[in-house]
Amino acid sequence: MFSDPWLKRWLPLAVTHAGEGPVLEIGCGHGDDTAVLAGAGLRVTAFDLSRAAVAVAKARVPSATVTRRDIRDPFPLEAQQAGLVVASLSLHYFSWEETQSIVQRVREVLRPGGLLLCRLNSTEDHHFGASGHQEIEPNFYLVNGEPKRFFDETAIELLLATGWRRLSLEHFVTRKYIKSKALWEVVLARAP
Repeated sequence: MFSDPWLKRWLPLAVTHAGEGPVLEIGCGHGDDTAVLAGAGLRVTAFDLSRAAVAVAKARVPSATVTRRDIRDPFPLEAQQAGLVVASLSLHYFSWEETQSIVQRVREVLRPGGLLLCRLNSTEDHHFGASGHQEIEPNFYLVNGEPKRFFDETAIELLLATGWRRLSLEHFVTRKYIKSKALWEVVLARAP
């Protein structure tokens, strides 16, 4: 893996929206974004499904609260009324119905005006499964035995149509991994 400093350009906005309140990070992995957020003085509650990733993130960012949990489980109580939720490449493992439910729960955990910074797999992400695999649902494939969803702009607009004010929607190609990865970067505020 290579450095992927995507969050740094959004940090001033993130700090303003988070204020003194909690920040929830969904799918923290090894804590790359956790470290950036905590380094900015934010109170971070993060989780991931992987025991190994949680152990690394805990050791790497001791000031954050990092736990192992499934995104489909209730969000941590200490993250309620969050000013900021970060979900980088962690919302793509689910059916459309589950994805809609998760996004609604993310909205509910945010206080009004709270910010969601997320990155979503692009339908152009052919190096990481957007083509050549068994399709479960439209743009949802079984990739090496693991379900993986890919988004186009229409799907993102449909997913985020209700209860959000869009601040930014951009398509990027990152070199986070050895092969280039296509993704969408989305910044939203919870509408009142």
